[in-house]
Amino acid sequence: MKPLKILIVEDETITAMDLQETLQEAGHVVTAIARTFQDAVKAVKNDPPDLALIDIHLEGSSANGIETAKKLLEIHHMPIMYLTANSEPETFQSAKETLPVAYLLKPFRHDELKIQVELAYHYYQYTLAKTTTIPVSDYLYFPVDKGHEKIDPNDVLYIQADGSYVEIFLVNKKTYYISMNLSHLAQYFPTPNFYRLSRSLLINLNYLERLEPSHLYLVNHESAIPIPAASRKELMNKLRVVRTKRAPSS
Repeated sequence: MKPLKILIVEDETITAMDLQETLQEAGHVVTAIARTFQDAVKAVKNDPPDLALIDIHLEGSSANGIETAKKLLEIHHMPIMYLTANSEPETFQSAKETLPVAYLLKPFRHDELKIQVELAYHYYQYTLAKTTTIPVSDYLYFPVDKGHEKIDPNDVLYIQADGSYVEIFLVNKKTYYISMNLSHLAQYFPTPNFYRLSRSLLINLNYLERLEPSHLYLVNHESAIPIPAASRKELMNKLRVVRTKRAPSS
């Protein structure tokens, strides 16, 4: 099996280090150890993992492991494994809402964890292959007026979320307004030129015309688009920015 990138969400330091050592012994890579909801969200955005191993009880976190998993799945599709000391039926039923690939009870056994990780990821990939059809066209077909209209993804300038709807802006200034979640729609734009600038905005970097400290401008779009402070560094890293050298001090 190929090495997996695994995120550990665990508030107990000793347990987290034990998990990391066990996973690394199996040849996997731990992308991060997150103690709280905020840490986990940041870790997934910085380095999307192949699988997340999440403790349900997170001391000092604004959300428990199940709520954290729901948020992480909005950002990045991946299999979820729960590792918890809580075996209460109510907790288990709540965890099932996130469709986890495994639910392991503490204290965990090292050999069992290694096996369960491999089995869980294999099952996830098998299920994904069974439910995903291979597209025969590079075009997308959006639901429009009780039918579906063909759109070339390369013509999409940007997509903006508006509540439970998204507005799709094309280079030719044509727009579409459809009922859909942006996180769901974003999976149809997997190429590197489409960048999630914020929770409500997906932009096509091929049409980035001008970049300013706090705003950017897209081709055929007069209004400036604000750049969230948390996204600026990542955005700059995705662009081939020519940087000037500082003049030597006299």
